[in-house]
Amino acid sequence: MTSQDIHSEKQHHIDMQKGDVAPTVLIPGDPGRVELFASLMDEANKVAEKREYITYTGKKDGVPISCTSTGLGCPPTAIGVEELIRIGARNIIRIGTCGAIQPFLEPGHMIIATGAVRGEHTSEEFINMEYPAVADYRIVRALVDACEKLHLPYHLGIVRSHDAFYLESPWALGDYRKRLQPWVDMGVLALENESSAIFVISGMQGVRAGTILASGYSILEEHEEKIHEEENIRKMVSAAIEAAKLLHERGLAE
Repeated sequence: MTSQDIHSEKQHHIDMQKGDVAPTVLIPGDPGRVELFASLMDEANKVAEKREYITYTGKKDGVPISCTSTGLGCPPTAIGVEELIRIGARNIIRIGTCGAIQPFLEPGHMIIATGAVRGEHTSEEFINMEYPAVADYRIVRALVDACEKLHLPYHLGIVRSHDAFYLESPWALGDYRKRLQPWVDMGVLALENESSAIFVISGMQGVRAGTILASGYSILEEHEEKIHEEENIRKMVSAAIEAAKLLHERGLAE
């Protein structure tokens, strides 16, 4: 099978082909957030559903935007990103939640990643660790402008992607705070499980990628206050949709 065949046929995992997705694709891990995306669009239709990969494509203010869930962690996300790129995705924006590790982060604050610590191992299959996992500056700019337009507080900085979800969490065996302190000291904002592979794969293939995350309280501290996670996620998805519109307006949707 030739490279041309790979790019023209229906993709095995996401079950889509060229023409099924817009140039800008939002990628949550949670399939339920694709339904939320659809509810915030002016129009949206389910294009495909296979395994953890559910896709809606629609329009907001006349701008075509797609959303594909990729599941939890870098291996399924890497598969989804590779296949989306093959069928025409040119802007990939991760939308998700995270484990905040800086005390100044509060629920409802948005985290816009400028880069990611490569604490996972999927991206090593593509290229060695000397290659950086950085977000595309044009997507970072669009996400910043979207948050400012929607009056959402945001923070720019590095996140840490890793594979062992429970190892760096309050549910971990052992002293997770001690384990995380070096990352806190270096100013890493949050923990998550996908961005570094997205940035590496997209960067290697000349595709723009970025990440916006809805923050909660720092996982290193105890809080009794209840956070309104669903509303914060809705705001985050709205910001990503607005950023997609800005990329279109700026001629970055091809």
